[in-house]
Amino acid sequence: MANPQNERRLKNRFLVWFGERVGPKLLKYFYHTNEWEFEGAHHYEDAISSGKSVIIASWHSTLLTVFMGLANKNFHGLAGNHHPEAEIISRIGAKLGWDVIRGSSTDGGKAAYDSMLNILKTPGNVFAITPDGPQGPAKIPKAGTIRAAQKTGAVIVPAAGQSTKRWSFTNWDTFYLSKPHGKIIQLFGEPIFLEPNESYNNCAERLRIALNSLEKEVERRVGMETPD
Repeated sequence: MANPQNERRLKNRFLVWFGERVGPKLLKYFYHTNEWEFEGAHHYEDAISSGKSVIIASWHSTLLTVFMGLANKNFHGLAGNHHPEAEIISRIGAKLGWDVIRGSSTDGGKAAYDSMLNILKTPGNVFAITPDGPQGPAKIPKAGTIRAAQKTGAVIVPAAGQSTKRWSFTNWDTFYLSKPHGKIIQLFGEPIFLEPNESYNNCAERLRIALNSLEKEVERRVGMETPD
């Protein structure tokens, strides 16, 4: 009689093996066949040059565009602890030049959070975060991003990216995947500096406004109709 637990393990191992080998190739095809236009990259580059650590923040819905636009720079990122999805993300990230740590604000959070703080305490390090991930609510910043910036002195650089050709998938938010042979616009906004004693609500509102403004602008540039 088949053992369901063993079957699950074998299935998870296959998914991880398959995802690690096929995932990077698919993403490179989807994203690298697009024409890219970057604007505002000097915001995080100048911060690095001045000896600051940087948090690049983007909404979860467009994280893949930011992820691919910043590939092969040895930046740091975060994946959850849910196996096998997180293991696949971690291995794909490594293949694409990211240093991915495991954990989130909802699962295994403390160890991952402490690792993120240690990384951000080193000048010149860059950590990419989705303030509303991994499970929402959409476009509402959680405390982790804000507290990390306040504790380490890292500057937050908001980011948004979108393609003229894309698929969309709706769960707790609308998640976008670029189609091949389009044009991708990637915008980086002005740095956000948070004071250590600034209230969470004020910080969250500043970050939310900056990200929503960038998102609206990038969607306008690729021809998406968005309500005011």
